[in-house]
Amino acid sequence: MKDQEITDFNRIEKAISFIRKNFKSQPSLDKVANELHLSPHHFQRMFTEWAGVSPKKFLQYTTVEYAKKILKENKFSLLDTAFESGLSGTSRLHDLFMNIEGMTPGEYKNGGTSLSINYSFAETPFGRLLVASTTKGICYISFSENDTKSFKDLQTIFPNANYTQTVDMIQQNALFIFTHDWKKLNKIKLHLKGTDFQIKVWETLLKIPMGKLSTYGEIAKRLDRPNASRAVGTAIGSNPVAFLIPCHRVIQSSGEFGEYHWGSSRKVAMIGWEASRMNLNDADQNDL
Repeated sequence: MKDQEITDFNRIEKAISFIRKNFKSQPSLDKVANELHLSPHHFQRMFTEWAGVSPKKFLQYTTVEYAKKILKENKFSLLDTAFESGLSGTSRLHDLFMNIEGMTPGEYKNGGTSLSINYSFAETPFGRLLVASTTKGICYISFSENDTKSFKDLQTIFPNANYTQTVDMIQQNALFIFTHDWKKLNKIKLHLKGTDFQIKVWETLLKIPMGKLSTYGEIAKRLDRPNASRAVGTAIGSNPVAFLIPCHRVIQSSGEFGEYHWGSSRKVAMIGWEASRMNLNDADQNDL
C-alpha cells in the first residue's frame, strides 16, 4: 500500500469518527469533507475508491439501525443455518479455509522458549499491522500505530521466543484475505496460545460470515454457556489475531458497535467495508 493510501485510511477513520459523533445532525458531504480539509469532490472520490460505495451508502452500513437489522436477520441464518452449513462465494465462512491449532504447553512453556517466530509489518485497508508466525501458522496480528510498541506487545506474550524479522509464505497467504477472493485462498492455519475456552470462543467467531454480525449473548448460547456473556467478552477482547479472527463482527445486543481493542472507529470501518462488499451490486453513488 502506498503512503497516500495509508493517509487515505487515516482520513477515512477520522471521517467515520466524525459522522458517528454527529450522526443526529446528518452532516452533509461538504461538512465532512471540510472536517478533513478536503474538497467535497476529492473526499467523495477517495471514500468511494476505498469503500466501494458512496459516503451516504457507507453511513447506512455504520448506523445502529443497520446493525439491528442485521442482528434480526441473523436470528435464524447465523445460529441455525450458517453455523452448520456454510456459505458460498465471497461470503463463505472463515472456517471453510481457516482453522486453529492450540499451542501445546511445551510450545509456550517459559514464555515460548521453544518457539521460533517470524514477524513483519504490512499495510492493509485498515492501516498498518504486525503479523507474526510460527512454522505451524499465524500466532499474532495486531494493528500497529507504532512499530516498536507493537513488537514489544508481541514480546510480552512470548518473551523468550526467538524472533526473526522476515516475511514468510504463511504470513503472505494470510494477508491475501485483504486483496483476494476467498475462493482462491489456500487454507490458513492459526497457531494460538489460549485456554480451551478462549480457543472455543475464537473458533466460534470464525463462523460468523463476512457482512454479518453477532452478539456476546449469541456467542455464549452457541457455546452452551448462556450465562457466560461476560466471560465470552473477555475471551473476545483477548483475541490475538486481528481481523482474521473477526471479533469486530461481535456487537452489543442493542445494536451499538461497542469498543474494540484496536479502536472503535476501525471496528466500524471494518463492519462497513465488509457490508459494502456484500452489497456492492446494490450500491448507489449519491452524495451525502
